[in-house]
Amino acid sequence: MSVNLVKLCVGADDISDLVVWQNRLQASYGKVFHTTRMVPKRQGDLLEGGSLYWVIKRQIRVRQQIIDIEEFVDDQGIRRCHLHLDPELVLTRLQARRPFQGWRYLTREDAPVDAPNNMEVDEDMPEGLRQELTDMGLL
Repeated sequence: MSVNLVKLCVGADDISDLVVWQNRLQASYGKVFHTTRMVPKRQGDLLEGGSLYWVIKRQIRVRQQIIDIEEFVDDQGIRRCHLHLDPELVLTRLQARRPFQGWRYLTREDAPVDAPNNMEVDEDMPEGLRQELTDMGLL
């Protein structure tokens, strides 16, 4: 049974900030990953098509498929893991989220659906208008 993760994209004001951050990772390490202290116990479920859903400005906006999970011990002796991600960012329908620490599991049923491929989303659109369009099923 596949499961997902949801994580705050701390410090990002919009998706372009996530893109810049991940482009730096890609340039430096040749791959995109997110480092976390907590190692998911449901690794097998995550690797069966699970994604990391990013929360930006209190809304899930985008997801990336998790392609591998690498556990390691850092130079201070702390157990951590890299969540290796597909570099492709998939826009999702907006879904409100309150702030939280770390990451949370997100079931397939609770995850927002992908945004239609043929829709262009204007990042400058006011949040109120974006939310109204989302509520009407237009975004």
